[in-house]
Amino acid sequence: MEEVRRIGILLFPEVEELDAIGPWEVLSYWTRAFPEDGWQVFCVSAGGGPVTCAKGLRVEAHHGTADMPPLDVLLHPGGRGTRPQLRDEEHLEWVRAQRRTVPLMTSVCTGSLVYAAAGLLSGRPATTHWASLDRLREPDPTIDVRPDDRFVDDGDTITSAGISAGIDMALHLVSRLSSPARARTVRRGVQYDPEPPV
Repeated sequence: MEEVRRIGILLFPEVEELDAIGPWEVLSYWTRAFPEDGWQVFCVSAGGGPVTCAKGLRVEAHHGTADMPPLDVLLHPGGRGTRPQLRDEEHLEWVRAQRRTVPLMTSVCTGSLVYAAAGLLSGRPATTHWASLDRLREPDPTIDVRPDDRFVDDGDTITSAGISAGIDMALHLVSRLSSPARARTVRRGVQYDPEPPV
């Protein structure tokens, strides 16, 4: 039997709820409905305990960052909680360490600011929440900021725009890691077919 491959979604205090939970919905639907694809998704936090998100939702992690299984994909959400991470050398070094071992690094919203601060986006295309596009350029002017892209796939790194764009990016992940047909099935399963009401 083929070894299970793993996607870890990082949780931290004041993470934006939909940044993490939107991709969780897509990826957990996929991995539970289609175990034959060989993927597993779980959430991790620094200490392995619960976190309180930006709008008060309290979410449990499955693992701590120190004892999580090896990852094939890391998803770093955004939110107000990323602001202190931009100056937290311990967290930035943890992110750099993941880059050395994790084949695919992904982010939602201002999670890409953390990747930029860690030096992972030098000379690369990337995006973030529309209100933080200028901040994405600050740590490294060589970053090719893509203001109009819902998500940017640059091989071993994928960044997405703000909040709900994480759902689009997660469906792209299903398409990339399994197949476009599988992604369409998952999209139908979670009934994601947005038609803005205004």
